[in-house]
Amino acid sequence: MLEVRDLSVRYRETIALSNISFEINRGTVVGLIGPNGAGKSTLLKSMLGLIPNQEGQVFYNQQFLKQQCQKVAYLPQRSQIDWDYPVTVWNVVMMARINHQPWWRMGGASRRSQEIVQEALARVELDNLRDRPIKQLSGGQQQRVFLARAIAQQADLLLLDEPFTAIDKKTESLMWQIYEELKQAGKTLLISCHEWGETLDRYDHLLLLNHCLIASGTPRQVLTPEHIQLAYGSPDVINLAGRSPQAATDAEEFMFC
Repeated sequence: MLEVRDLSVRYRETIALSNISFEINRGTVVGLIGPNGAGKSTLLKSMLGLIPNQEGQVFYNQQFLKQQCQKVAYLPQRSQIDWDYPVTVWNVVMMARINHQPWWRMGGASRRSQEIVQEALARVELDNLRDRPIKQLSGGQQQRVFLARAIAQQADLLLLDEPFTAIDKKTESLMWQIYEELKQAGKTLLISCHEWGETLDRYDHLLLLNHCLIASGTPRQVLTPEHIQLAYGSPDVINLAGRSPQAATDAEEFMFC
Protein backbone atom coordinates (compact mmCIF):
# COMPACT_ATOMS: atom_id res chain seq x y z
CA MET A 1 0.00 0.00 0.00
CA LEU A 2 1.08 3.56 -0.77
CA GLU A 3 0.26 6.02 2.01
CA VAL A 4 0.59 9.79 1.88
CA ARG A 5 0.04 11.49 5.22
CA ASP A 6 -0.47 15.24 5.70
CA LEU A 7 1.90 16.24 2.89
CA SER A 8 2.40 19.99 2.55
CA VAL A 9 4.71 21.93 0.24
CA ARG A 10 5.43 25.66 0.31
CA TYR A 11 7.36 27.80 -2.17
CA ARG A 12 8.42 30.79 -0.06
CA GLU A 13 5.08 32.39 0.76
CA THR A 14 3.03 30.29 -1.68
CA ILE A 15 1.29 27.12 -0.48
CA ALA A 16 1.62 24.56 -3.26
CA LEU A 17 0.11 21.62 -1.37
CA SER A 18 -1.80 21.61 1.89
CA ASN A 19 -2.27 18.54 4.10
CA ILE A 20 -2.59 15.94 1.35
CA SER A 21 -3.51 12.47 2.64
CA PHE A 22 -4.59 9.38 0.74
CA GLU A 23 -3.96 5.65 0.38
CA ILE A 24 -3.58 3.53 -2.76
CA ASN A 25 -3.84 -0.23 -2.75
CA ARG A 26 -1.59 -2.60 -4.65
CA GLY A 27 -2.66 -3.43 -8.20
CA THR A 28 -4.53 -0.16 -8.77
CA VAL A 29 -4.44 2.43 -11.57
CA VAL A 30 -5.08 5.87 -10.06
CA GLY A 31 -5.64 9.11 -11.96
CA LEU A 32 -4.46 12.40 -10.48
CA ILE A 33 -6.57 15.21 -11.92
CA GLY A 34 -7.05 18.92 -11.35
CA PRO A 35 -6.63 22.28 -13.11
CA ASN A 36 -3.30 23.61 -14.33
CA GLY A 37 -1.21 24.77 -11.40
CA ALA A 38 -3.12 22.61 -8.94
CA GLY A 39 0.06 20.93 -7.69
CA LYS A 40 -0.12 17.56 -9.47
CA SER A 41 3.53 17.52 -10.56
CA THR A 42 4.57 18.97 -7.21
CA LEU A 43 2.83 16.12 -5.43
CA LEU A 44 4.65 13.45 -7.43
CA LYS A 45 8.03 15.13 -6.97
CA SER A 46 7.56 15.72 -3.25
CA MET A 47 6.54 12.09 -2.75
CA LEU A 48 9.90 11.07 -4.22
CA GLY A 49 11.87 13.67 -2.31
CA LEU A 50 12.83 15.55 -5.49
CA ILE A 51 11.54 18.73 -3.86
CA PRO A 52 11.38 19.28 -0.10
CA ASN A 53 8.07 19.10 1.69
CA GLN A 54 7.22 21.35 4.59
CA GLU A 55 5.63 18.52 6.51
CA GLY A 56 4.12 15.10 5.99
CA GLN A 57 5.35 11.59 5.25
CA VAL A 58 5.06 9.05 2.43
CA PHE A 59 5.11 5.31 3.06
CA TYR A 60 5.18 2.29 0.80
CA ASN A 61 4.43 -1.03 2.46
CA GLN A 62 4.82 0.69 5.84
CA GLN A 63 8.33 1.95 5.10
CA PHE A 64 9.49 5.39 3.99
CA LEU A 65 9.16 5.64 0.22
CA LYS A 66 12.40 7.61 -0.15
CA GLN A 67 14.27 4.61 1.24
CA GLN A 68 12.85 2.35 -1.49
CA CYS A 69 13.71 4.26 -4.65
CA GLN A 70 14.63 1.05 -6.46
CA LYS A 71 10.97 0.04 -6.26
CA VAL A 72 9.72 3.26 -7.89
CA ALA A 73 9.74 4.26 -11.56
CA TYR A 74 9.16 7.94 -12.29
CA LEU A 75 8.25 9.44 -15.67
CA PRO A 76 8.50 13.26 -15.61
CA GLN A 77 6.64 15.65 -17.89
CA ARG A 78 7.93 16.01 -21.44
CA SER A 79 8.99 19.60 -20.76
CA GLN A 80 11.49 18.40 -18.14
CA ILE A 81 13.33 16.05 -20.50
CA ASP A 82 16.20 17.15 -22.73
CA TRP A 83 15.15 15.51 -26.00
CA ASP A 84 18.31 16.79 -27.75
CA TYR A 85 20.60 14.79 -25.48
CA PRO A 86 22.64 12.44 -27.71
CA VAL A 87 21.40 9.06 -26.52
CA THR A 88 19.82 6.11 -28.31
CA VAL A 89 16.55 4.41 -27.53
CA TRP A 90 18.43 1.35 -26.27
CA ASN A 91 20.59 3.34 -23.88
CA VAL A 92 17.63 5.26 -22.42
CA VAL A 93 15.92 2.00 -21.50
CA MET A 94 19.17 0.42 -20.30
CA MET A 95 19.49 3.24 -17.74
CA ALA A 96 16.73 1.48 -15.81
CA ARG A 97 19.05 -1.45 -15.14
CA ILE A 98 21.88 0.49 -13.47
CA ASN A 99 20.72 -0.27 -9.92
CA HIS A 100 20.27 -3.92 -10.81
CA GLN A 101 23.89 -4.43 -11.87
CA PRO A 102 26.35 -6.04 -9.42
CA TRP A 103 29.41 -3.91 -8.80
CA TRP A 104 31.67 -6.22 -10.82
CA ARG A 105 29.43 -5.79 -13.90
CA MET A 106 29.31 -1.99 -13.96
CA GLY A 107 31.46 -1.93 -17.08
CA GLY A 108 28.75 -3.60 -19.13
CA ALA A 109 25.20 -4.87 -18.88
CA SER A 110 24.58 -8.48 -17.95
CA ARG A 111 22.89 -10.78 -20.41
CA ARG A 112 19.78 -10.81 -18.22
CA SER A 113 19.58 -7.00 -18.24
CA GLN A 114 19.95 -6.97 -22.00
CA GLU A 115 17.10 -9.48 -22.29
CA ILE A 116 14.89 -7.39 -20.02
CA VAL A 117 15.55 -4.24 -22.05
CA GLN A 118 14.87 -6.07 -25.31
CA GLU A 119 11.60 -7.43 -23.92
CA ALA A 120 10.56 -3.97 -22.70
CA LEU A 121 11.21 -2.41 -26.13
CA ALA A 122 9.27 -5.18 -27.84
CA ARG A 123 6.39 -4.64 -25.44
CA VAL A 124 6.07 -1.00 -26.51
CA GLU A 125 6.68 -1.97 -30.16
CA LEU A 126 9.95 -0.08 -30.54
CA ASP A 127 12.50 -2.89 -30.78
CA ASN A 128 13.13 -1.98 -34.43
CA LEU A 129 14.21 1.54 -33.36
CA ARG A 130 16.65 0.53 -30.64
CA ASP A 131 19.61 2.29 -32.28
CA ARG A 132 17.71 5.47 -33.19
CA PRO A 133 18.64 8.71 -31.33
CA ILE A 134 15.71 9.58 -29.13
CA LYS A 135 15.50 13.11 -30.52
CA GLN A 136 14.55 11.66 -33.93
CA LEU A 137 11.41 9.97 -32.60
CA SER A 138 7.87 11.28 -32.63
CA GLY A 139 6.25 12.44 -29.41
CA GLY A 140 4.34 9.21 -29.04
CA GLN A 141 7.45 7.10 -29.66
CA GLN A 142 9.40 9.10 -27.09
CA GLN A 143 6.73 8.48 -24.47
CA ARG A 144 6.83 4.78 -25.27
CA VAL A 145 10.60 4.75 -24.77
CA PHE A 146 10.22 6.08 -21.25
CA LEU A 147 7.42 3.64 -20.55
CA ALA A 148 9.79 0.88 -21.68
CA ARG A 149 12.39 2.23 -19.25
CA ALA A 150 9.82 2.03 -16.43
CA ILE A 151 9.01 -1.56 -17.42
CA ALA A 152 12.69 -2.51 -17.57
CA GLN A 153 13.23 -1.12 -14.09
CA GLN A 154 10.77 -3.76 -12.86
CA ALA A 155 9.43 -1.32 -10.29
CA ASP A 156 6.40 -2.05 -8.13
CA LEU A 157 5.19 1.57 -8.07
CA LEU A 158 5.01 3.80 -11.16
CA LEU A 159 4.53 7.57 -10.91
CA LEU A 160 3.74 8.99 -14.35
CA ASP A 161 3.40 12.74 -14.94
CA GLU A 162 1.08 13.42 -17.92
CA PRO A 163 2.28 10.48 -20.04
CA PHE A 164 -0.49 11.03 -22.62
CA THR A 165 0.84 14.41 -23.75
CA ALA A 166 1.67 14.67 -27.50
CA ILE A 167 0.81 11.08 -28.35
CA ASP A 168 -1.35 9.53 -31.07
CA LYS A 169 -4.37 7.27 -30.56
CA LYS A 170 -2.38 4.13 -31.37
CA THR A 171 0.16 4.94 -28.69
CA GLU A 172 -2.55 5.81 -26.19
CA SER A 173 -4.29 2.48 -26.80
CA LEU A 174 -1.01 0.57 -26.45
CA MET A 175 -0.11 2.38 -23.25
CA TRP A 176 -3.46 1.61 -21.67
CA GLN A 177 -3.05 -2.03 -22.63
CA ILE A 178 0.32 -2.09 -20.87
CA TYR A 179 -1.06 -0.28 -17.82
CA GLU A 180 -3.74 -2.95 -17.52
CA GLU A 181 -1.10 -5.70 -17.78
CA LEU A 182 1.00 -4.01 -15.10
CA LYS A 183 -2.06 -3.73 -12.88
CA GLN A 184 -2.81 -7.42 -13.31
CA ALA A 185 0.80 -8.14 -12.32
CA GLY A 186 0.20 -6.32 -9.04
CA LYS A 187 1.89 -3.03 -9.93
CA THR A 188 0.54 0.26 -8.63
CA LEU A 189 0.26 3.24 -11.00
CA LEU A 190 -0.35 6.88 -10.09
CA ILE A 191 -0.88 8.90 -13.28
CA SER A 192 -1.17 12.67 -13.47
CA CYS A 193 -3.47 13.49 -16.37
CA HIS A 194 -5.42 16.32 -17.96
CA GLU A 195 -7.70 14.22 -20.18
CA TRP A 196 -11.47 14.22 -19.76
CA GLY A 197 -14.35 12.23 -21.16
CA GLU A 198 -14.48 8.45 -21.20
CA THR A 199 -10.75 8.20 -20.53
CA LEU A 200 -11.33 8.90 -16.82
CA ASP A 201 -13.52 5.80 -16.56
CA ARG A 202 -10.43 3.68 -17.21
CA TYR A 203 -9.03 4.54 -13.78
CA ASP A 204 -9.90 2.46 -10.74
CA HIS A 205 -9.60 5.51 -8.54
CA LEU A 206 -9.30 9.28 -8.95
CA LEU A 207 -7.68 11.96 -6.83
CA LEU A 208 -9.05 15.45 -7.52
CA LEU A 209 -6.52 18.06 -6.49
CA ASN A 210 -6.32 21.82 -6.29
CA HIS A 211 -3.57 22.52 -3.74
CA CYS A 212 -5.55 20.38 -1.32
CA LEU A 213 -7.27 17.06 -1.91
CA ILE A 214 -10.84 17.87 -2.90
CA ALA A 215 -12.11 14.33 -3.53
CA SER A 216 -10.91 10.75 -3.64
CA GLY A 217 -12.83 7.72 -4.87
CA THR A 218 -14.11 6.01 -7.98
CA PRO A 219 -14.65 8.19 -11.09
CA ARG A 220 -18.39 8.23 -10.33
CA GLN A 221 -17.79 9.33 -6.74
CA VAL A 222 -15.29 12.05 -7.65
CA LEU A 223 -16.75 13.58 -10.82
CA THR A 224 -19.77 15.28 -9.30
CA PRO A 225 -20.78 18.88 -10.10
CA GLU A 226 -19.99 19.88 -6.52
CA HIS A 227 -16.45 18.56 -6.66
CA ILE A 228 -15.82 20.06 -10.10
CA GLN A 229 -17.10 23.41 -8.86
CA LEU A 230 -14.62 23.33 -5.97
CA ALA A 231 -11.68 22.33 -8.18
CA TYR A 232 -12.31 24.36 -11.32
CA GLY A 233 -14.64 27.12 -10.20
CA SER A 234 -17.36 25.92 -12.57
CA PRO A 235 -19.28 22.64 -13.01
CA ASP A 236 -19.40 23.17 -16.80
CA VAL A 237 -16.22 21.14 -17.36
CA ILE A 238 -18.20 18.03 -16.49
CA ASN A 239 -20.55 18.79 -19.40
CA LEU A 240 -17.62 19.32 -21.76
CA ALA A 241 -16.38 15.91 -20.70
CA GLY A 242 -19.51 14.32 -22.09
CA ARG A 243 -20.87 13.45 -18.66
CA SER A 244 -24.28 14.14 -17.26
CA PRO A 245 -24.31 16.07 -13.97
CA GLN A 246 -27.73 14.56 -13.31
CA ALA A 247 -26.29 11.06 -13.47
CA ALA A 248 -23.63 11.93 -10.95
CA THR A 249 -25.81 13.50 -8.27
CA ASP A 250 -26.30 10.23 -6.41
CA ALA A 251 -22.54 9.63 -6.12
CA GLU A 252 -21.04 9.37 -2.66
CA GLU A 253 -18.97 12.46 -1.84
CA PHE A 254 -15.50 12.54 -0.31
CA MET A 255 -14.47 16.13 0.43
CA PHE A 256 -11.22 16.99 2.12
CA CYS A 257 -10.83 20.76 1.67
